[in-house]
Amino acid sequence: MRLTLIKISALTATALLIGSCSSKPDEVTRIDALMAAYQGDVPGASVLVVHDGLPVVRRAYGLADLEDKVKAGSATNYRLASMTKQFTAAAILLLMEQGKLTLDDPIRKWLPSLPQVDQPVLIRHLLTHTGGLIDYEDLIPDGTSEQVHDADVLRMLSTEERVYFPAGTAYRYSDTGYSLLSLIVARASGVNFAAFLRERIFKPLHMDGSVAFEAGISQVSNRAFGYSFEDGAWKRTDQSLTSAVLGDGGIYSSSDDLLKWDQALGDGRLLKKETLALAFTPQNETDDRNVQYGFGWRISGESIWHSGETMGFRNVIIRYPTRRLTVVVLTNRNDPEPYPIALAIAKLYYPDADRVRAVTSVTGPDPSLKPLPK
Repeated sequence: MRLTLIKISALTATALLIGSCSSKPDEVTRIDALMAAYQGDVPGASVLVVHDGLPVVRRAYGLADLEDKVKAGSATNYRLASMTKQFTAAAILLLMEQGKLTLDDPIRKWLPSLPQVDQPVLIRHLLTHTGGLIDYEDLIPDGTSEQVHDADVLRMLSTEERVYFPAGTAYRYSDTGYSLLSLIVARASGVNFAAFLRERIFKPLHMDGSVAFEAGISQVSNRAFGYSFEDGAWKRTDQSLTSAVLGDGGIYSSSDDLLKWDQALGDGRLLKKETLALAFTPQNETDDRNVQYGFGWRISGESIWHSGETMGFRNVIIRYPTRRLTVVVLTNRNDPEPYPIALAIAKLYYPDADRVRAVTSVTGPDPSLKPLPK
């Protein structure tokens, strides 16, 4: 495999171009220009471009940790926020392939403490945000100072007799649904969600730095900390009340590990190709006329993608399966949104890559929440 190093002028940027289809220096320079705001002693970013299954750009900018001046790199692990949902969906699909569950199981089969009003809700409804369950963020009691966990989400929903709409009749983006899916994974597999991801996804794919982070139980290596720009300065805003909920947004990963994830999605190593086709097939419309939803993936024209936005982190992965192109942008800051940047990078390779784009941005569970009380 051919290795080419590109030297650039940005003080805190690093470059690694790998593979026989490496990007041209001009493309790298243009990517650097698109990422100019992330360069220097500011919260940074990691960028990955994959073409024909090979990484043609791995680039990092800025700092993963402002206080200790730790530079971002391709092995830096960012909180994925709602990009976690594609892994939660994959866990469900792995269990489906094993015959441990079906997509048409009522969720009360696995979570019987839920009220009778939730009986019509099926696993597939949670996967596609069509379950109608109440947002758990709105059920957190005022004055709560301890982080909420997935078990707490179930506890709050177990006394909630309302739904937004009958299951399967409408779409409403639901972190509640994906939190409950992580609990279903645990019940159906016999191991907790974090352990299932570790043993069934991360280890087999050698995603050695990726983790569903549990404070006091696991560690995040090469960790990026999240920041928000407030009153003219960057302030660490790394954790909020909902940061410990795993199923909807609790995974940390790097561009290095997401390369392995992307390759596995392309070659069927993890899931059967017919199962992946289910995940990547539009299952329903969303509240954006240009976006449909599969299982843990948004679908816009020929692209499948998902963003992840939470307090202190904004990320996106965009895949073009027929063109064998993937762009990943991971950042440890609250602004700007990286989706337009990722589209601009894709256009460097295919000028028409953004001909169908999302009109609205869907945020994650807690981009506007205050940090945990001290």
